[in-house]
Amino acid sequence: MPAYYIGLMSGTSVDGIDAVVADFSAVRPALLAAATTAYTPQLRERILATLDNPSHVSLQSLGQLDAALGDAFAQAALAIAAEAGLAPAQISAIGSHGQTLFHAPAANPPFSMQVGDASRIAAKTGITTVADFRRRDIAEGGQGAPLVPAFHRALFSAPALSRAILNIGGISNLTLLPAASGPVSGFDTGPGNVLLDAWVGKHRGQSFDRDGEWARSGNCHGPLLERLLQQPYFEQPPPKSTGRELFSLRWLENLLGPDFQALAANDVQATLAEFTAASIAGALVRFAPAMDEVSVCGGGAHNSFVMQRLAALLPGCRLNTTAALGLHPDWVEATAFAWLARETLEGRPGNLPGVTGARRPVVLGAIYPAGT
Repeated sequence: MPAYYIGLMSGTSVDGIDAVVADFSAVRPALLAAATTAYTPQLRERILATLDNPSHVSLQSLGQLDAALGDAFAQAALAIAAEAGLAPAQISAIGSHGQTLFHAPAANPPFSMQVGDASRIAAKTGITTVADFRRRDIAEGGQGAPLVPAFHRALFSAPALSRAILNIGGISNLTLLPAASGPVSGFDTGPGNVLLDAWVGKHRGQSFDRDGEWARSGNCHGPLLERLLQQPYFEQPPPKSTGRELFSLRWLENLLGPDFQALAANDVQATLAEFTAASIAGALVRFAPAMDEVSVCGGGAHNSFVMQRLAALLPGCRLNTTAALGLHPDWVEATAFAWLARETLEGRPGNLPGVTGARRPVVLGAIYPAGT
C-alpha cells in the first residue's frame, strides 16, 4: 500500500523551497515528483534582511515573515502534490524543515529558530504537517543539527564500504557511514555556498556563481586562504554545527580588512571556492581518513569548480554524487524531511546522539493535524 509523504526544505542558501513527494512503502523511497519553487524577489529579500540583521528584527516583522513563509510552503506542497497526481487526502503527512533564521547551539540557553508557520501549512493544504524538528534534540543537549544522517544511514549505508555523504548547501555537512554497520557520525564542516553566493551577489548581482565560472576566472590567494582557514571553528571536535551566524558576508568583509582589500573580486571568489573545498577536505582527512567514497548532494554538487578542487584535495577517495546511489543530489534533504515526518508519526526517534551530541534518541518535531 502506498505511503506518500511530502518533504519541504529551505536551506541557508535561501534560493527557494525544495519539495518532493516520496512513497515510502518499499525499502527505498520512490520519488513521484520533485521541484524547487523560487521565492519571489520580495520574500527572498525579507528573509535575507532578517538573516543579516537579526538584532534589528521587530516582533511584528518576524510574525509576518513566519506567516508569509507558511503560506509559501503550503503553496509549494499543494503544487508538488498536484504534479504527482495526488489529492491532499492521499498524502500521509508533510515534513517541513522551515527556514532557519538563527542557529545558536552554543548559546546560553542554546536554541535554533526556524519559521514557516506549520499551522498555516496544515490549514491551507488539509494535510497533517510535522515541523520544528530541531528543538527537541537541543532540549536533550544536542546541537539540533545535522538531522539528515539518520536518513543517510537508512538509505546509503553499505556493509563493505566506508562512505561519506557530503551535503554542500549554504553550509556543508558530512555524514560518515563506516563499513560493517559501525557507529555513524556527522557534523557541519563550515561554509558551502554561503560565502560564494554572498560575494557574487555583492559584486555581480547574481544569486549564485553558476558552475563556479566566476571563481574559475580568478586565482586563489594563498595568504587569504590561510587567514580564512584559521577560523577556530575548524579546530573544534564534533559534535558541532554552524550557520550564517558565523560565516556571513560581514564576517568575510571584516576578515578582508585593509590587508586584502586590494584583491580583485574574482580572486576573492576563487579563494572562497578553495576555502569551501579545503575546509571540507580538511575535515575528512582529520576525522575520517579511511573513507573509500564521498557522495555529494546539495547545490554545490553542480559547481564543477568546487567539485574539481575537492577531487584534487582528496586524491585517494572516490568522489561522485548521490545520483550514483539512486537519489538525485537536489532532492536528498527534502526527501530526508519527508522521511523524518514518517518517523515522527510512527513514534520512532529521528536524531542520532552520536551526531548531534544529544543525551538520547528522541522523537523529533511537532505534529499539526490536518483536522476534519
